[in-house]
Amino acid sequence: MKTYETDDKEIERAILVGVWVRGQNEQWDVRDTLDELAQLTKGAGAEICSQILCTQSKIQAGHYIGKGKAEEISRRAIEENANLVVFDEDLSPAQGRNLEEVIGVRVVDRTQLILDIFAQRAQTREGCLQVELAQHNYLLPRLRNMWTHLERQKGGIGMKGPGETQVEMDRRRIQELIITLNKELTAVRSRRAEQRRGRRRHGWSLVSLVGYTNAGKSTLLNRMAGSDICAKDQLFATLDPTTRQVELPNREPCLITDTVGFIRKLPHNLVESFKATLEEVAEADLIVHVIDSSHPQVEQQIDAVNEVLQEIGAEKKPVLCVLNKIDTEAGARAAKHVARTLGRSISVSANTGENIDKLFEELADCLQGEKDLMTLSIPLSEGRLLALLQNSATVLEEKYEGPNAEIIVRVPRSLVPRCKTYAVSA
Repeated sequence: MKTYETDDKEIERAILVGVWVRGQNEQWDVRDTLDELAQLTKGAGAEICSQILCTQSKIQAGHYIGKGKAEEISRRAIEENANLVVFDEDLSPAQGRNLEEVIGVRVVDRTQLILDIFAQRAQTREGCLQVELAQHNYLLPRLRNMWTHLERQKGGIGMKGPGETQVEMDRRRIQELIITLNKELTAVRSRRAEQRRGRRRHGWSLVSLVGYTNAGKSTLLNRMAGSDICAKDQLFATLDPTTRQVELPNREPCLITDTVGFIRKLPHNLVESFKATLEEVAEADLIVHVIDSSHPQVEQQIDAVNEVLQEIGAEKKPVLCVLNKIDTEAGARAAKHVARTLGRSISVSANTGENIDKLFEELADCLQGEKDLMTLSIPLSEGRLLALLQNSATVLEEKYEGPNAEIIVRVPRSLVPRCKTYAVSA
């Protein structure tokens, strides 16, 4: 059995491994996700030595790939001085352990790599909690692999192995920590729900930006709101949700939230752990699906986002598709083709600002259905309600004569019950 040592200061040199199973998927699709894995690996701070595409007739239970192929990867790791092998698949704890024994260097799978990137980039307390929960859910079934050197100690009646003791202690400790993290995140979800209720009481429309990672969501929000949210050309640059207020052409206030990007093969544990954040999408009045129209696999990325929306229960929400990056030749050409297959859509460039004014008009038009046109006669003594309508509704016409204010207004449906008493017509 090979062994390996790690040094925190040593630069990680990685070999990337993709697996194509004949009859299950297309080879080009595996190569695409392997290229994406390369971007993720670079984003995590490792150097890439090479990429290997393994062809299998079926998945092997013990090593995921054939043992002969694992030995070939081991030789390649020695030749290229690699100290890390990254699989573009999810490995079971036993498969990860068996592969490390054969290859002789550390082996991580796609989920572990994504979790590492999230851990590096989470900034807020909420983001750190969600990442920590996902990490511990991933770690729990893999504890035995970490203590194999102790499990080989002598056991028997009265001589229980220290490895088993340590594994059970760690398992219990992690289970207790998972319970604590879930309680804290439940409090976060309650706080976010209260914030959403407060926004709805004020009549603000809630819009969520979703899309494949690196589609340009943060850049688009910066362009629309005049903000300076961190926007980088890398996968998962944004983890923590950011909300900004904008005013639409019809003078209606609107809150737009930038959310974490989606990706193909998004780990289920990550979706579960990030429910507090993803609820912002499920509870939005409108979902703006930002699409990188310049990407070669744009249609596959759209499908991946739709799958995640379905997983979080947001598939029936109204969606406005925004085809971004039309400032590039490939983006402009692809946007015309892809737009034919989508529902309501608009092509923009968040980088140059092209068609952003039209995007505002589309948003106003989409959200108009969430408000009711009413004619109200409100006593001037109801100053609080009048102020609320000025701030949260769209006042089309107003007249102050005598003891009442006569106004024609588009009222958010959350405020309609409070206004019905003073309705002249609706």
